[in-house]
Amino acid sequence: MIEELKSIDLVKKVGGRFKLTALIQKRLTELMQGARPLIEDTEGKTQLEIVVEEIKRDKITIDYEHSDIDKPGTVQ
Repeated sequence: MIEELKSIDLVKKVGGRFKLTALIQKRLTELMQGARPLIEDTEGKTQLEIVVEEIKRDKITIDYEHSDIDKPGTVQ
């Protein structure tokens, strides 16, 4: 599990380690507050594993238009 978090592909998909951490934290909070997982095969998985799998399957992403986080590839 931890190795998946170190994956450069996962980091690049979101746009950086900080953005990945922010996305994971936000989604973990949602799951802890009762949100339903966006993947079906959750049996035996921790909430962190569910979140990482949701990111890998493009079920969740950062909403750059409604956040103060810069979209990957944009220069300010």
